[in-house]
Amino acid sequence: MKKIFLSLGCLVFLTYACTEKYNSYTDDLTSFVNPFIGTDFTGNTYPGAQVPFGMVQLSPDNGLPGWDRIAGYFYPDSTIAGFSHTHLSGTGAGDLYDISFMPVTLPYKEAEAPLGIYSKFSHSDESATAGYYQVRLNDYDINVELTATERCGIQRYTFPQSESAIILNLKKAMNWDFTQDSKIEIVDSVTIQGYRFSDGWARNQKIYFRTRFSTPFDSFKLDTTAIISKDKYYGTAYIAQFNFNTQKDEQIIVSTAISGVSIEGASRNLDSEVPTDDFDKYRAEAKSKWNKELSKIVVEADNIDDKTNFYTAMYHSMLAPTIFCDVDGSYYGPDRQIHKANGWTNYSTFSLWDTFRASHPLFTYTQPERTNDMIKSFIAFYEQNGRLPVWNFYGGETDMMIGYHAVPVIADAYLKGIGDFDAEKALEACVATANIDEYRGIGFYKEKGYIPYNVTDKYNSENWSLSRTLEYAFDDFCIAEMAAKMGKKDIADEFYARSQNYRNVYNPESTFMQPKDDKGMFIENFKPDEYTPHICESNAWQYFWSVQHDIDGLIELTGGKDRFAEKLDSMFTFNPSADDELPIFSTGMIGQYAHGNEPSHHVAYLFNKVGMPWKTQKYVSQIMNELYLNTPAGLCGNEDCGQMSAWYIFSAMGFYPVNPVSGVYEIGSPLFSKTEMKLENGKIFTVVANNLSKENIYIQSVKLNGKSYRQSYITHGQIMSGATLELEMGNEPGKIWY
Repeated sequence: MKKIFLSLGCLVFLTYACTEKYNSYTDDLTSFVNPFIGTDFTGNTYPGAQVPFGMVQLSPDNGLPGWDRIAGYFYPDSTIAGFSHTHLSGTGAGDLYDISFMPVTLPYKEAEAPLGIYSKFSHSDESATAGYYQVRLNDYDINVELTATERCGIQRYTFPQSESAIILNLKKAMNWDFTQDSKIEIVDSVTIQGYRFSDGWARNQKIYFRTRFSTPFDSFKLDTTAIISKDKYYGTAYIAQFNFNTQKDEQIIVSTAISGVSIEGASRNLDSEVPTDDFDKYRAEAKSKWNKELSKIVVEADNIDDKTNFYTAMYHSMLAPTIFCDVDGSYYGPDRQIHKANGWTNYSTFSLWDTFRASHPLFTYTQPERTNDMIKSFIAFYEQNGRLPVWNFYGGETDMMIGYHAVPVIADAYLKGIGDFDAEKALEACVATANIDEYRGIGFYKEKGYIPYNVTDKYNSENWSLSRTLEYAFDDFCIAEMAAKMGKKDIADEFYARSQNYRNVYNPESTFMQPKDDKGMFIENFKPDEYTPHICESNAWQYFWSVQHDIDGLIELTGGKDRFAEKLDSMFTFNPSADDELPIFSTGMIGQYAHGNEPSHHVAYLFNKVGMPWKTQKYVSQIMNELYLNTPAGLCGNEDCGQMSAWYIFSAMGFYPVNPVSGVYEIGSPLFSKTEMKLENGKIFTVVANNLSKENIYIQSVKLNGKSYRQSYITHGQIMSGATLELEMGNEPGKIWY
């Protein structure tokens, strides 16, 4: 699998790579964003228009369902069947695609379902950058441009001379999505409004909209059909056609606001964010917003592909979580009631099993104000739902993946002194969530110190018992750390003890974490390289290291540093056999290491813990240079709402949070000769790598603020002080500096 991926990746890389040196500096960092990265292979990203953390993700849809088209768009496809306002970035769940418009000339081309009305397009007539997307619909000679504000999508269509139409299809659904009800109302000759209700991964999702055309339509037609499934009537499906007699190069701007609350909320959003039909104005504003966020980390690079990969990663890291409230603060809650965020912004789309590892630690530096609001969103979700979110989405809980990983996000922010959220209420939410006995094996975990693989509860049908035990142990450590700092010793002691439960699933005979039954017996016929229902999207090799909070304890369990180092070496050199059929989430393989899935993400940095930092430097450099490419197939796994990119951002700067709540960052091998991270306190943390090249990846010596430095890591306090970390690089492993 590894060899196939790398050879394909190299082939694509040769096609797209730019070998020229790039030495000039530009204030327009959006010019280094390539939204097509990840739209091929397994990245599952979309190329459309969005502002940072925006509720609208206005992007083209190829019109066909399937795993490759979970984000609506797959680079190898050649059709476009609409431009919809909501998308997911790099997930494994196919949902959204709400409020889909399609401009055509008459008669339009229509294929059998599921494609429907469509046009062919060519990548030679397509472009995208941060906040902007453009494509020519070849079958109609219509040029489409997209941009966005936080809650609005703005489309500009340039028509030929023709009888033309703009079609709004609220019936069409793809992948997991199912239309339950919809409505289109004609307000006047330039204004329409309505809603689309659907069910899928986002349960009982409600999207309201209001749209304004820059030109009155000449006529319109509404088609309605009853939505019936398994003899049950759900509602009405609306499809509207708005007709225009267009002149050559005539432009029509279509501005659409969405709301999760009401049509009136969508109308307020439109009036507030897009009061005029000025596409270029909103495009410029989107560009400015992206440049403001991208400029928080400035890198010096000779290689344009490295710089493009970096700023595209920055861009991808800010596509989620997403704003989920109207301009007046109103939002739809998990209790199916309307609430109002007063003085803060409500967020949704939290892929926490992925993003607690690096995305949220990154936000503590680049987005501290948003981090504060995200935690307030968690607390509100707890108050309305009775527990913290696991994977909340459009006002509901999907229960996707495992753990209670809102906890490390809260704890990390609290331990770093970020924000003004209610810490007492936050800790209450953490403790309450960790003690819901009937939820996903927590009761078994508390009783036995692990989750047995042979018992289930109503939330435990997918099993994943071993992974749950390890994830809960980490989250419990986070609760303990927060409680300890707050002076709540009883809580801290309880959860420190629970955090050691990982030891209960370690089998000294196999030297792996191994599933146990309810009698305390390890599962028989255990093979660590097998993918089983007891381990979440991974095998025992990949999950062994999921003890981020107690690596020293894991080293001791394994038999000491030498044995631990041997096991690490095997992790990266024990390759799957040629006839192994690996699951879809095992991509970006180096031995058993799977960079395409999150449980492996911290593992390369563990060589630092056993006095072998050159191996960390070797593998981190290999991952950055071989598994992140400036091509559509340039991501080796699902982007997962920014986690793949956040790993790259930290690693390219030269350090990574192995334990996301420790305030400690293990040093790796930087990608750039100089990196500056501009902090909210006005200071700049700087990493300088002297004599750096693609060959000179090994650290020879380290200085901090001009003085010799003797640690394998840097700390949050050093970063916030505006320190300068200076690394001397060479092409051979250097002496251990710590």
